[in-house]
Amino acid sequence: MDAEKIFVHRHLKISLEEALSDTPVVCLLGARQSGKSTLAEHFQDNRAYISLDDQNLLDAVRNDPMGFVAQLPEKVTLDEVQRAPELFLAIKRAVDKERSAGRFLLTGSANLLQLPRLADSLAGRMECLFLQPFTQAEKVGAPGLFLERLLHEGFVEPIRSNKTLEASQLPERITLGGYPEPNRRLIARARQWHRQYLRSIIERDVYDVARIQDGDQIGSLVRMIAIRTAELLNVSSLAVDLKMDRDTVYRHIAILEKLFLVRRLPAWHRNTASRLIKSPKLHMCDTGLAATLSGLHPEDWMLKKGQFGHLLESFVLQELVAHAAWTDPDLQFYHYRDKDKVEVDCVITRGSRVWGVEVKASSRVTLSDAMGLRRLAEQAGSDFMRGIVLYDGDSVLRLGDDRFHAVPLSKLWSSYKTR
Repeated sequence: MDAEKIFVHRHLKISLEEALSDTPVVCLLGARQSGKSTLAEHFQDNRAYISLDDQNLLDAVRNDPMGFVAQLPEKVTLDEVQRAPELFLAIKRAVDKERSAGRFLLTGSANLLQLPRLADSLAGRMECLFLQPFTQAEKVGAPGLFLERLLHEGFVEPIRSNKTLEASQLPERITLGGYPEPNRRLIARARQWHRQYLRSIIERDVYDVARIQDGDQIGSLVRMIAIRTAELLNVSSLAVDLKMDRDTVYRHIAILEKLFLVRRLPAWHRNTASRLIKSPKLHMCDTGLAATLSGLHPEDWMLKKGQFGHLLESFVLQELVAHAAWTDPDLQFYHYRDKDKVEVDCVITRGSRVWGVEVKASSRVTLSDAMGLRRLAEQAGSDFMRGIVLYDGDSVLRLGDDRFHAVPLSKLWSSYKTR
């Protein structure tokens, strides 16, 4: 993909502006190299910038966090704050003395809400926003309204896509993923970046969040998850295949979640308590990294449709989660699978309301492809809003009644506007 054609406006920018206007500490979280520092640069007027990737500054923070914070200017951006958990108590005390909006803009490459000692430090004083790597809509400069349309007006009229252009790009979009840097490179060079990216994460960030010196086991686990992305989490199977004990696998998966490399997708059930005992699915967050680690190339699209089908499911989930950050952060994401093994790839909820999204790599769709959505509708009852089958076709088609439609995957990055 041509780097000059990448549209760099991030849809989360408006949400970040709003948070800085009324909250003393705003934390922008996301995977390393997802564009956090670049987005933060848009808010650098009258704001100092300090990166804790600078070892000298990091040592100063660790030696005297209170003194370091006391010397900071009125407004400051602190980059990669997960490297210095000592900072949070000092920031809390500074904010309690002077509670001005937008005083601290923090960025972190680990989910601070899941890190020991940090989750409660700034409760009531901090708002966290999650920046995902580029969405497909951001790449092409589209407004990113797909999820808004799904939740509100739906896909009721036949809308034709330019299948000749868009559908042929799907394998490349999946294998490039969303990290900004690979999207500035040819596929072969992007794959090399992915390998070095994982190596860098293992060598440095894993230690920052878990104090694990030897990252070989985590590297092996990431590669195995890449091959099995979008499958039900089976810790026993992973433990046997990787020659690890179950507890180690659980701990390492938690580390990968904190670093935004994998996403655990819980099971949906009408009974909330039942969700806790059902198996989650495990997804790689970036399909470009997953494709590189599992050895999939764009030209394998037709020959390895099964493997690409799993990648496509993770690709769609990542898009929807990213869209939720600026559409409605209160949305929750699940998968559905019942005792008859009838499934829905993604279930979206807001309160009691339920939407379903099924994903198909095929260019054709039939009424039977909506079977899982219909089962989900039966379970959700009057709370079911609508369901869609995303497929590699060129038209919006009704699948039975008005609650179910087949929708082209290209609508994820189309430039349409809501009515």
